[in-house]
Amino acid sequence: MTSQFYLNGFPEVLAPAGDRERLEAAVNFGADAVYLGGKLHSMRAGTQSFDMEQLRDAVKFAHDRHVRVFFTMNTLPNNNEIPELYDYIRQVADCGVDAFIVADIGIMLAIKQIAPNTEIHISTQAGVTNYLTANELHKLGAKRVVLARELPLEEIRTIRQKTSKELEIEVFVHGAMCMSFSGRCLISQYMTGRDSNRGECAQPCRWSYHLMEEKRPGQYFPVFEDSKGTYIMNAKDMCLIEDIDKLVDAGVTSLKIEGRAKSAYYVAVVANAYRSAVDLYHKDPTNYKLPQWILDETRKVSHRDYTKGFLYGAPENGQCYENGGYIRNWDVVAIADRVENGKLWVSQKNRFFENDTLEILPPKSQPITVTVKNLIDANNERVELANKATNFYAFDCDMDIPNGAILRKQN
Repeated sequence: MTSQFYLNGFPEVLAPAGDRERLEAAVNFGADAVYLGGKLHSMRAGTQSFDMEQLRDAVKFAHDRHVRVFFTMNTLPNNNEIPELYDYIRQVADCGVDAFIVADIGIMLAIKQIAPNTEIHISTQAGVTNYLTANELHKLGAKRVVLARELPLEEIRTIRQKTSKELEIEVFVHGAMCMSFSGRCLISQYMTGRDSNRGECAQPCRWSYHLMEEKRPGQYFPVFEDSKGTYIMNAKDMCLIEDIDKLVDAGVTSLKIEGRAKSAYYVAVVANAYRSAVDLYHKDPTNYKLPQWILDETRKVSHRDYTKGFLYGAPENGQCYENGGYIRNWDVVAIADRVENGKLWVSQKNRFFENDTLEILPPKSQPITVTVKNLIDANNERVELANKATNFYAFDCDMDIPNGAILRKQN
């Protein structure tokens, strides 16, 4: 199918979908395309992913809303996985996915043989860093290359200038960075037996480390003079939402959001922010300036401190040495159901109170601030507190709030 990106010349907003809930969040809040995985050959072993029936339903849901679906098969298979590979590709292709995302040339050529009408996108796991490799992959049948996250803007521009215009360029613009080269890391496997390159990363780069002198076992010394030790490998998160105009000028056609293991709230908010930013860019490409509210949205999800990654060269301040945790200042309290007789009915997620100040985030829109007044429960009885998850509550509202809008509260 053809997305709005291809119809209107937009840079594509590509969002992650770790399961059906995240898929719906991505689609409803503005993604042009989603990427997801199945039970095999996926780089996110910790997500629920999709079996074939779920995948077929997911593709229909997305296609009915003019959103494309890219299927990840970006692990490097072992010999004992090859016999099942061909039938698996056939089943996935029969579900109607728009593209396979692959890192292995053997898988790529198998897809060409079994599903010749399905696009092939080369995963960032393949480490594409130059136009020579990009061109050869295009000759082999790749429709798109997902460039290595370590490339600065001018390198991206050079690849675009020296490759076929038929080859699409995708880059990561938001989410977790890896301390290794495009995720090709052996530390997790060495320390825990969990292979990073098979979707099982234990993220040891996020752990705190001390030094221990071999003749003083049990005595741990901080790497820096700090009693908490130091998170020497802990990379900050990436956020390039202010640089969309520069990325498009360099020839990028798809803006990829990392996070198949992130929450549906994360997917919805970040997809909404990039959708809003791209729409703004499209209105006036030569004078792109991001409003503060869109930038603020990227701070209203759980995240590490942000960096622009390698976009303008090696980052001078790309590591978070203080801790390995996330910044989280907002919580989802409810999901909008309907407006009826001057009341907004919501399904409760986390508790909120009468007189609380909340934000409502409708799909593809700017957030709205409201104060909870005349709170009632499902029996139309006045209450001071909404504290029963999945129960319905309502409060005064004179606005038209769509079903599925997110209600959140600053903590």
